[in-house]
Amino acid sequence: MECAWGATRKKDGYLKRKYQSLITRRGKKKAIVAVGHKIIIASYHIIKKKEAYKEPILNNNPKRKNKQINYLLTKLRELGLEVKQAEIIAVA
Repeated sequence: MECAWGATRKKDGYLKRKYQSLITRRGKKKAIVAVGHKIIIASYHIIKKKEAYKEPILNNNPKRKNKQINYLLTKLRELGLEVKQAEIIAVA
């Protein structure tokens, strides 16, 4: 599980995004176990095929990002903050 914690702290990677997506649905502890499971499965295939690890390609999904922005804006409004939605420009 320590490897899973370390993987979730990486700047931007597949396992970190997997962890972030699982937190909302499963909770932190189950998300860590799921990330640990992903690491074990990847390790098995690395040993079996004798190939270097290739991290899956990250897709920056603008639809998902906009959905998350709208969700967070709604949460801020629920907390009593007045928020005006402006055009958001994604920074690469």
